[in-house]
Amino acid sequence: MNGTVQPGATLGVMGGGQLGRMFVHAAQTLGYFTVVLDPDVSSPAGLVAHHHIQADYLDEQGLAQLMQRSAAITTEFENVPSAALVTLQAHRPVAPGAQAVAICQDRALEKAHFRRCGVPCAPHAVIETPEQLAAVDAELLPGLLKTARLGYDGKGQVAVTTPQDLAAAWEQLGRVPCVLEQRLDLAFEVSVIVARNAQGEVVHYPVQRNLHREGILAVTTVPAPDVSPELQAQAIGAAEHLAASMHYVGVLCVEFFVLRDGRLLANEMAPRPHNSGHYTLDACDVSQFELQVRTMTGLPLVAPRQHSAAVMLNLLGELWFDAQGREREPAWAEVLALPGVHLHLYGKLAARPGRKMGHLTVTAASAAQADEVARRCAERLGIARW
Repeated sequence: MNGTVQPGATLGVMGGGQLGRMFVHAAQTLGYFTVVLDPDVSSPAGLVAHHHIQADYLDEQGLAQLMQRSAAITTEFENVPSAALVTLQAHRPVAPGAQAVAICQDRALEKAHFRRCGVPCAPHAVIETPEQLAAVDAELLPGLLKTARLGYDGKGQVAVTTPQDLAAAWEQLGRVPCVLEQRLDLAFEVSVIVARNAQGEVVHYPVQRNLHREGILAVTTVPAPDVSPELQAQAIGAAEHLAASMHYVGVLCVEFFVLRDGRLLANEMAPRPHNSGHYTLDACDVSQFELQVRTMTGLPLVAPRQHSAAVMLNLLGELWFDAQGREREPAWAEVLALPGVHLHLYGKLAARPGRKMGHLTVTAASAAQADEVARRCAERLGIARW
């Protein structure tokens, strides 16, 4: 990227989900115009952007319109076809670039990249053919079979215990390329968000501790409890090394497993702002979405500072239904009466179980206070305890 894209220009984003919506808000706050390409007429980002191009991600006319309107382009989710990014980056600055996104959207390529970079990850095997299936080391069982591509929030994953389970699971997943990961003795999971610009400057947020339920993030706590300074430094160093190795420009999240024996293993990367970083909107002086804007435009990259302890709760679609399955509105007034509560709803028109409808962040002067209020919020909304 040569030069700086100044406020007043138009920034484009591939994808119209909630991450795109929060990017659009950040860009508009800094004085940019925005354009979203997304096929959904009621996409959350499209509803708040200055322009919405309703087109498929590989639609030639849609991509041409995005290029014509945009001074620089980003993406809000990793499953945007890398071929579309290749087309775009031939004409406009695109951050992150197609090569980095291609690595992050394929578990097999991602695991290979971890190994090349010397970042430990779970023992695994790539399964693309019946011969590779037959050759799987029994030491990898029990394990988790994951589709190599298009998996997120627990989708495209099957737990397996025996070789027979594995064969049946591969059939169930349509015999698409998969990665089998050995099931590990986890203590908990953490993530690190870094931002890197075209000059190679990099900044990071604190390590975040994450609780997942059925493969979907439920709770993020920052500062991360029970994570030693040494482990935090190891996670941040690994994330920064991975970003540099891909010549990455943008916001990158790296998720890690912390094993009961204290080891840190890389799980996966997200080439975009991440659900576990939503607390930065309320607990930091610069959010992950502002850093996304800064990295793609060449604006100064400043180290974010966390000014409040925070707990973030995901708000999934089941909260909009009572025990009998009847639609209802969650008890917003009850949680907004509590101190330090910040509600973010994504403007999605229909709720369904498992769908991310919004998030709620609790900020406080101490981690204990944030956790106490977050638990009261969870009780009032019907979110399971942790």
